[in-house]
Amino acid sequence: MSTKINRESFIRSIADLLRKAEIELPDDVVNALRKAEAAEKNQVAKSQLQAILKNLEIAKKYRVPMCQDTGIMIFFAEIGSEFQSSFDLEAAIREAVVLATAEIPLRPNAVDPLTRKNSGNNLGVGIPDIHWKIVPGNRLKITAAPKGAGSENMSVLRMFNPTETGSIKNFVLETVVNAGGMPCPPLTIGVGIGGSFDAAARLAKEALLEPLDVPMEGLEREIFEAVNALGIGCMGLGGSTTALAVRVKTAHCHTASLPVAVNIQCWANRHASVVFGGDE
Repeated sequence: MSTKINRESFIRSIADLLRKAEIELPDDVVNALRKAEAAEKNQVAKSQLQAILKNLEIAKKYRVPMCQDTGIMIFFAEIGSEFQSSFDLEAAIREAVVLATAEIPLRPNAVDPLTRKNSGNNLGVGIPDIHWKIVPGNRLKITAAPKGAGSENMSVLRMFNPTETGSIKNFVLETVVNAGGMPCPPLTIGVGIGGSFDAAARLAKEALLEPLDVPMEGLEREIFEAVNALGIGCMGLGGSTTALAVRVKTAHCHTASLPVAVNIQCWANRHASVVFGGDE
């Protein structure tokens, strides 16, 4: 199967995808914020949640990014084993980032890690960060998930002893306590358990894309209830909602390892998807 889309149209679609991700939160995230506002008894926290919801209305009305930190550009791409393209998809995504940076506009956030020189267009070595996964079929699904530094900087990975599975919950709580109000709660908390050192971090970030309207069970529910019992609350000002959800993803790991990563996401759990190809 061909993509049934030319390079120019693909670039435009990805730039528009970034626009959507930066301006409108997914419905499940907005509904979680509304539910938190309705249930909140702490008036300071309630006013902060109301301000967040108002901010979302303004961003959507005026078609501007919901946050001044428009993040670094991260993409998750699921490409079907039968999908074919007549052009370099990764190069086209990079071009779309440049276009989106100028048009939306996006704050240029990509800098050299040592010199701190800004590229000016959100491109750089390894940026945008594109995660490719081969799946069955003839479709290409691309999810844009721009990630701000305030929440990313509070994320942690630890290599546990294999016998320390009982310590995972407290590790997540410790991470949230140390973060306090800095990652702009209420948070979505992604937890990756297993895999390798780097795989655990990827699992934690992928967990942030899981729907928030699916009931939490087991360890997710335990961590969620414990986090909200901390009382950190919206923007760290107290209240009953420190986290909107906790999502856990796991992978088999080495018998001698237990990597655990916690990827913190702020209230603006930004992501949007588009699909190319597939059966007519």
